[in-house]
Amino acid sequence: MKKVFSFCLICLFAVSAMAQDYVDLGLPSGTLWKRQNESGFYTYEQAINRFGNKLPEKHHYVELINECTWIWIEDYGYKVVGPNGNSITFPAAGFRNCNGDVLLVGTYGYYWSSTPHDSDDAWLLGFGPSGVSMYGGGRCNGRSVRLVQ
Repeated sequence: MKKVFSFCLICLFAVSAMAQDYVDLGLPSGTLWKRQNESGFYTYEQAINRFGNKLPEKHHYVELINECTWIWIEDYGYKVVGPNGNSITFPAAGFRNCNGDVLLVGTYGYYWSSTPHDSDDAWLLGFGPSGVSMYGGGRCNGRSVRLVQ
């Protein structure tokens, strides 16, 4: 009995720690956003293969744009405040182009969605000091990844 109790307690702590990795912004969909980026840049195929259904779809980003307040932080990126007051940040990590050069760090951020745009592009969240939008971008580029639950 003691072993079963200990196992249940360990499981409870593990689930609690995992839940703290994600933030409830109070979005209508109930989507939870991971507190931080996955480290590094990923091509579209790498992101899809590695993160699967944890990679946001286009509609997740559209909801984030429409339902949250985006506050630009100079030389960092955006603080995103949800309807319930909780927040996450999106660093302006730049991107890695198809030749391997890392560009625009500290000024612009680009985040993959799992939604294809056409045969060569996929939808991504892009931002800079002047705003946030969705657009199609080349799948060979390395971009940041933020996961959802």
